[in-house]
Amino acid sequence: MDQEVKEDWLLGRRVRVLQPTRGYRAGMDAALLAAACPARPGQRVIEAGCGVGSVLLQIASRRPDVRLVGLERDPAACALARTNVTENQTDDRIEITEGDVAAGFRTLGQTPFDWAISNPPFFDDETALRAPAPSRRGAWIADDGLAAWTEFLLKAVREGGMIVMIHRADRLAEILTLLAPKAGSFQIRPIHPFADKPAKRVIVRALKTGKAPLSLLPPLVLHDPPGARHTPEAEAILRGEAALDWA
Repeated sequence: MDQEVKEDWLLGRRVRVLQPTRGYRAGMDAALLAAACPARPGQRVIEAGCGVGSVLLQIASRRPDVRLVGLERDPAACALARTNVTENQTDDRIEITEGDVAAGFRTLGQTPFDWAISNPPFFDDETALRAPAPSRRGAWIADDGLAAWTEFLLKAVREGGMIVMIHRADRLAEILTLLAPKAGSFQIRPIHPFADKPAKRVIVRALKTGKAPLSLLPPLVLHDPPGARHTPEAEAILRGEAALDWA
């Protein structure tokens, strides 16, 4: 393995992952996305842009009877994801596929899934932020725009299946607009860094062909000042002791 990697433990040391020491590293967003996917036994889950497999491995630990597929276009990340899957003894339940979201779901030769989830790159335009380091560019910049990611998720999930995304709060309107032609029954959970600060992230859950009214759920607050420690709810999610409640 050519790149320098570091060992991290997730879910109270139930999951071990190797991640690059430089570049994008999965953290809270990955933990939240995994906690937001309560797939039932026998169901199939696909993650668009799976990176080194952190989300998939956390779902596999939380939901031992589901099958998972991860799509990742970066060859180095794919190699690490496959290593992580093997090291966590989940080869029988997790498949890592190298490919690009922009090529479309049909190119994978898979039947539609029960769940399609993603943490898409946060920016479409490199001029909107200071140029990211080359090792982080793929995780931060969506070359084909957010529309390519929502289109992939909509094609990847069966009718009546669930789409889950975590993204920047200021792109919520765009996400809903892109999903609305083919999905509905939206549930939105704001993620606040502190109780007195605006939400920085949102988790959006949508049902393909769903018709129920949009539901804005209570926020999740991540940190509790002073000291900026995690709130008990956030800490329980990080340790795998709780999931995100969608009731």
